Amino acid sequence: MGNSKLFTPVTFGPLTLRNRTIRSAAFESMCPGNAPSDMLLDYHRSVAAGGIGMTTVAYAAVTRSGLSFDRQLWMRPEIIPGLRELTDAIHAEGAAAGIQLGHCGNMSHKSICGCTPVGASGGFNLYSPTFVRGLRADELPEMARAYGRSVNLAREAGFDAVEIHAGHGYLISQFLSPSTNHRKDEFGGSLQNRMRFMDMVMEEVMKAAGSDMAVLVKMNMRDGFRGGMEMDETMQVAKRLEQSGAHGLVLSGGFVSKAPMYVMRGEMPIRSMTHYMTCWWLKYGVRMAGKWMIPAVPFKEAYFLEDALKFRAELKMPLIYVGGLVSRSKIDEVLDDGFDAVQMARALLNEPGFVNRMRDEENARCNCRHSNYCIARMYSIEMACHQHLGEELPACLKREIERIEAKG
Repeated sequence: MGNSKLFTPVTFGPLTLRNRTIRSAAFESMCPGNAPSDMLLDYHRSVAAGGIGMTTVAYAAVTRSGLSFDRQLWMRPEIIPGLRELTDAIHAEGAAAGIQLGHCGNMSHKSICGCTPVGASGGFNLYSPTFVRGLRADELPEMARAYGRSVNLAREAGFDAVEIHAGHGYLISQFLSPSTNHRKDEFGGSLQNRMRFMDMVMEEVMKAAGSDMAVLVKMNMRDGFRGGMEMDETMQVAKRLEQSGAHGLVLSGGFVSKAPMYVMRGEMPIRSMTHYMTCWWLKYGVRMAGKWMIPAVPFKEAYFLEDALKFRAELKMPLIYVGGLVSRSKIDEVLDDGFDAVQMARALLNEPGFVNRMRDEENARCNCRHSNYCIARMYSIEMACHQHLGEELPACLKREIERIEAKG
């Protein structure tokens, strides 16, 4: 325990954290009206009080067209006072506050984002069901500036860091991946061309971040399905982000639209997911086709580590490990492997005070049993762990959770 790096400070650009833990930007679904709520504040305060180095508020859309859920943040001046209360509460507990900024690209619907969804290329999105319009080249500089403006709003709201989402099949990722980018102009084709939009965004972001905001970028090491990006290309993306001056990379993988469980691992509890849905045809569609739409991928602790180590060997910049961390011993191992910090989400939903407990217990392990119930309900209502619900779950959901946990 004496030589563990876990409770030593770590620096990303202008920001130093009290320890090497970060609450990853897992979508909380706690922002009705696309604005922060008391529930969001209470949740992040509890994680900050639980000992985290930094807690990251999930997915704030940089424009209205970037919203993928109706309970998601949208960065605009009106919500700054509410976000300021949130960052003040986090800082009062001794933690830093980060916010993830992104645009969902084609993964939306007119009813949520107020327009025909836009992406790297046009087409049809089966999951929303909706037609998608490919962005014109002359619209891209303004889209990149929206990221920069959101960084400035984040600073105004008291955040210490931003995490730019360039993975998981969101807009930047849709430009990067050959499976979603079918453009014939200078933003499509070769990897150099596919990286152009990311370069534009990073230029605006670094300019806006100046000398007082830390900039992290979340990216894919693999897209997680055939025809997506593999490591030969993503390594070049990482090196480009290193050149762009980002202060740290969060190494993830998967595409929420094509390989969602590659991101989270385990099985999606379809029954639980559909239980909370209000749209009747979606409820039945997902219940019937869910197993096929969302194939299970086995969970194992630190499931991205093997891939992430290859990036550690090739890059000099700070790297943050995310993916399946639930125990102190594994976290120590990851930090000893040369990663600068670790991100967790499900572990802290299960136990907001997990970081404090790790300080006291060398063999601390959280009680998350990977049923993914928390993720299943997040699509409709706020993210929560089934072990801490006020209400009694219906028997059919209990059975489903027990079955999945018994497999784990």
